[in-house]
Amino acid sequence: MLKELDPPAVRRWSRHCATALGRARAEIDALNVFPVPDGDTGTNLHLTLLSAADALDALPAGADGGATWAALARGALLGARGNSGVIVSQALKGLADTLGPARGDGADLRAGLARAAETARAAVARPVEGTLLTVLSAAARAVRDAPDDLAGVARLAAEEARRALRRTTGQLDVLSRSGVVDAGAAGLVIVLESLAEVVTEAYSERHEVPAPAGRGVPEARVGLAPEEAGRHADGPGYEVMYLLDAGADEVSRLRAELDTLGDSLVIVGGETLWNVHVHVDDAGAAIESGLRAGRPHRIKVTWLGTRPHEPGPVRGVVAVAAGDGLAGLFAEAGAVVVRRDPGAVPPVAALVRGIRDAGAEVAVLPNDAAVYDVAVAAAEIAREEGATVSVLPTRASVQGLAALAVHDPLRRFDDDIVAMTDAAGHTRHGHVWVADRAAVTSAGLCRPGEVLGVVDGEVALIGADLAATAVEVARRLVSGGSEMVTLVVGAGAPPEVARAVEDDLERTRPDLEIVVYEGGQGGYPLLIGAE
Repeated sequence: MLKELDPPAVRRWSRHCATALGRARAEIDALNVFPVPDGDTGTNLHLTLLSAADALDALPAGADGGATWAALARGALLGARGNSGVIVSQALKGLADTLGPARGDGADLRAGLARAAETARAAVARPVEGTLLTVLSAAARAVRDAPDDLAGVARLAAEEARRALRRTTGQLDVLSRSGVVDAGAAGLVIVLESLAEVVTEAYSERHEVPAPAGRGVPEARVGLAPEEAGRHADGPGYEVMYLLDAGADEVSRLRAELDTLGDSLVIVGGETLWNVHVHVDDAGAAIESGLRAGRPHRIKVTWLGTRPHEPGPVRGVVAVAAGDGLAGLFAEAGAVVVRRDPGAVPPVAALVRGIRDAGAEVAVLPNDAAVYDVAVAAAEIAREEGATVSVLPTRASVQGLAALAVHDPLRRFDDDIVAMTDAAGHTRHGHVWVADRAAVTSAGLCRPGEVLGVVDGEVALIGADLAATAVEVARRLVSGGSEMVTLVVGAGAPPEVARAVEDDLERTRPDLEIVVYEGGQGGYPLLIGAE
């Protein structure tokens, strides 16, 4: 038996947990009736612990306790899936906070379990009894006065968790009506029993998962009471999850905001990285809340209902545009246009509506780096409603125009996406704009009123004259293989700016085809594309 939970033991525990949950995955899935009867709790817990184990495998062999526990917690945080997976990841963080700097003996494990129960409960906006929170708290209480023997503490915690699991059926109405224990709690019991097995070095081949009352080994989603089968039809329609880069103050405001939008809210993490989980009717609003708080990424949206939106039978393109002229160009080329204000991003809901209007197979052209994440979020929502959606990495309107120019609705969808992406990728992009304040750029310090020339997203030069700077930007964009240059004139731009670029290119590169459009975009007097 182990006297201390040292780094090699933590590694063995993480992998044993992942393996044990993988074996029990289907049985736990079948118990899943709360908070949503979506039959994936076992799968989510397995993937969460698998991510934690993989994170430990990536550490050097001699990593100390602090690094080992930190990797375990971070791996679980990054890989957390579903409501239960997110809560368990926070419980592991509580253990890591306590055991990381400690020896890992019985007293440390007692303190770690208490911390795990506290942090997991604090992460849930509206805790419900009869869940894994209840079972974790029961295990922590049971070992509070236990001797400082590591094996004894681990065994007692696992045994009490198993007893508390059986009690969950009578603690939550939906569990009682369905004759099941809580699915998340069943997974937590396996996590604690796996810990006891590693400490005592006595391993079990399988862990018992209580079957629904009066039944044998359950199949997926048996035990679901008839009145529960459609319980979510009138409840929140989507599960929204994302990682969020933000500060603690911003997350506090986000928590309050999401609490008004839906239920099953869990936010875990710390410092600058968080994992957000919520069930809502308006997935777009939940994602936009995250955008206001910081930078959401790895966005995942899951439809919780039973009758998703059926998109129309056509293929289409959605293009984001910031000016009347650009909007007209995209619309004339057959795209559904989503408008945005200069310097702003469109609402997620507007992009979702655009995708729905465009058809069953849709290419989305964000046409700005800042719009890309919002487009990805909208695509996740539309996919859950049955659409096939691909978001192209167009970072400028001229790339979107190039992609749309080769769009062919008669091609296979995947082939069309490849062709459009290739056209956008071979289009270099630039623009000029006038600085309204002093700033440090990649080309040096600029002062208000100076002209910034941007090449492929980076400030490449600072000039005094708008037309001269535009000419230099165009020269830097054009290469020996360039065949076409597109100029998109902004709202209120002096007509001589585009004319100066045209004249220079006609003189120096008479082989080029030059196309000029009135884009009407604000902020940028001239957009330039070279393909």
